[in-house]
Amino acid sequence: QVHLEESGGGSVQAGGTLTLSCAAYGYTFNIDCMGWFRQAPGSAREQVATADSHGTITYTDSVKGRFTISQNSAKTRLDMQMNNVKPEDTAIYYCATGPRPCQEGDFPYWGQGTQVTVSS
Repeated sequence: QVHLEESGGGSVQAGGTLTLSCAAYGYTFNIDCMGWFRQAPGSAREQVATADSHGTITYTDSVKGRFTISQNSAKTRLDMQMNNVKPEDTAIYYCATGPRPCQEGDFPYWGQGTQVTVSS
């Protein structure tokens, strides 16, 4: 089992910066992919960014050039710096992880989520 804890959410004005952090505990030795997802009210959950054990990082198009994720070498922490945030970034952000490659989309472990609210 892997337990994930997110932190760093809050309210920010458009154009501002916010950093989210995700800490992984438990059986982290077999983690391959870690990622950030978000879900806005009335919308489906969206994959925001992922990082795999080989250092490959992916971003959804809407955050490219604005969000940056970084992972520690032990694969127990995944941070996401959100620059130039927009009102459409408002959502609950979730950290997720799993033992399979990111492209398989298999994330059995999820954090509780942290709210990000961007005001215009």
